[in-house]
Amino acid sequence: MKKMLEISLGIVTSVGGFLEIGSLATAAQAGSAFGLQLIWAIILGTVCIIFLVEMAGRFAAVSGHTISDGIRERFGFNFFLLPFLSTLLLNLMVLAAEIGGAAIALELATGIAFQWWAPAVAFLAWLLLWKGTFGFIEKGVSILGLVTLCFVVAAVLLKPDLKSVAAGALPSMPKHDYASYWFMVVSILGASISPYLFLFYSSGAVEDQWDETYLGTNRAIAGLGMSFGGTISIAVLIVAALVLAPNGVVQVTHYHQLPTMLVPVFGRWGYWLFVASLGIACFGAILELGLQQAYLVAQGLGWNWGEDRKPSEDPGFSAAYTLALLFAAIPIVSGFDPLNLTILSMALTAATLPLTVIPFLFLMNDERYVGKHGNGLISNFAVVSIILLGSILAIVSIPLELLGGT
Repeated sequence: MKKMLEISLGIVTSVGGFLEIGSLATAAQAGSAFGLQLIWAIILGTVCIIFLVEMAGRFAAVSGHTISDGIRERFGFNFFLLPFLSTLLLNLMVLAAEIGGAAIALELATGIAFQWWAPAVAFLAWLLLWKGTFGFIEKGVSILGLVTLCFVVAAVLLKPDLKSVAAGALPSMPKHDYASYWFMVVSILGASISPYLFLFYSSGAVEDQWDETYLGTNRAIAGLGMSFGGTISIAVLIVAALVLAPNGVVQVTHYHQLPTMLVPVFGRWGYWLFVASLGIACFGAILELGLQQAYLVAQGLGWNWGEDRKPSEDPGFSAAYTLALLFAAIPIVSGFDPLNLTILSMALTAATLPLTVIPFLFLMNDERYVGKHGNGLISNFAVVSIILLGSILAIVSIPLELLGGT
């Protein structure tokens, strides 16, 4: 009964926490610009994150290590430094984008410019991390993110053409704007396979003291939770394709273009459902990213760590999330456009995935850590293929997109 409750809570948490600013922005942009054609990219990213989250939980349960700790121990600190720094910097960019998204939601609700809200958002997140527990951050806040299921309801009620949806689930060549199409594929993959998702998951499994008896629970949470989360992202894309594009929004350049997405289905309440979805999803991600930055720094440097500890027991850990929130708020306070920051950070995430994922796969095939619970051929092949595809496409498409090529 306890394991069933754990599975249920884990799936709900995964659904509530999957859709954040990266998934929402990339899915909305893809739907408005390319209709239903890029559903396949979300499916591909979801398949990869299912594998990686399951591996992260399995690794933590069997070895008792987090991924960051395992890479540092297995390969040495000098090797660990490159994925450590790249992940730290990219997480900081994504954290800034999430703070920007929450601030935009408050601007949409109040009319007060988002720059003024960024310090308040960062401070509230810091206060909750300082006073809260891991269970509160992992489950309590993420459950609120279930409001994003309104996109699934909207997608169903808009009655999309099922043949077009099925066609969009299959990879296809772009009909126009080649550079933008592949850049959107890269951004979607980066949003779906953000390293913080599986790194945070492994740290959470260690915090919750998982052992081998949790392997079945872990598979259920990873498979069902990430699948439902991917379904929400597909729903956002469908709603954008059926609402934004027909109303002349074929290029999303600002978050203020998005609140109308839910209005055709929910009327005036659609505006507020979008605002709530954006604000809650972003704020939940801020808490997880701030915590993950602290996990990464503390585990990488061998410090005491744990959200359930008092700040006085792990001052370095607490200082890490404090500084992360402070530095991430600066670009938003300075007026940096959150949407541009989001899309760029997602693309860069896809480009750098091999730095974190490849060493992790070595750990998942090392019997000293996982014993008989190592990876099979299918999981190794699927993850390597997807991250290499994303990385290669990113290296090619990012310069083209920045140069405005087609």
